[in-house]
Amino acid sequence: MAVEERNDGVDEPGWDVDPEDEISAAVEMVGQHLKLRREAAGLRVAEFADAVGYGEDMVRKVERGARIPRPEYLDKTDEVLGANGLVSAMKEKMREARYPKKTRDLAKLEGRAVEIGLYSNHNIHGLLQTAEHMLALFEMRQPSYSQDQVERYVGARMARQVIFERDPAPALNFVQEEATLRRTIGGRMALRRQLEHLAQVAQLRNVTFQVMPLDCEAHAGMGGLIEVLKFRDGTAIGRSEGAFNGHPVSDPKRLRLLELRYGMIRAQALTPRESLAFIEQVLGET
Repeated sequence: MAVEERNDGVDEPGWDVDPEDEISAAVEMVGQHLKLRREAAGLRVAEFADAVGYGEDMVRKVERGARIPRPEYLDKTDEVLGANGLVSAMKEKMREARYPKKTRDLAKLEGRAVEIGLYSNHNIHGLLQTAEHMLALFEMRQPSYSQDQVERYVGARMARQVIFERDPAPALNFVQEEATLRRTIGGRMALRRQLEHLAQVAQLRNVTFQVMPLDCEAHAGMGGLIEVLKFRDGTAIGRSEGAFNGHPVSDPKRLRLLELRYGMIRAQALTPRESLAFIEQVLGET
């Protein structure tokens, strides 16, 4: 007789909760709710673990809020406890909890911004990447990520792209280095699909997309990535790899420096019309 293998899952990275992360309160609340439901059903931890197919240690960690429950764990719990979908409904909140704090914080800023200026010199910016491109980037990372970590980071980055669905839509300005549009991350067909996606995004009414060509002799962006986010109340925040040790800044004097550099980069890059033609040219060569 075959014995069903348990899914202990206690050693998988990416699901443990940092006690200092504000999201830990939500994870703890879900854990307490699951514990109360289990106890109300008259099930001991060992009995419940057998029923859902997870180890006792996993159940205890989830119930004390030290572990983010996987979607399949919540679905199985819903089934075993007869919760009629109330436990499964917690998956959306736990999906957000699984994203790294840095990603959640960035997504909140992007969600508030009315204008965003972005210059990327090494990779296609995360807001512009296809899931296929993201997956290839994370899978080639060294030291390597586990498959669980790869899925976590891809999911987090994809979630940020809801910015394109916002209403009212923010003004989004992108400048990409030519090299990022030619590097065959994930293979030639993956690059084609990425370029096709860029061409679609570049034609959105709230998006300005420009390419910085390799043959540009004067280049204000040699210091690396630049991000400037402006908010409705007139405040702003910016970051650059080549200024202020890469730390975000909101001081007006420092922001003016980043805006000056970004403005020069946009002036030196191809126009939006030339940039779209350039994408189509590279597609023809790929």
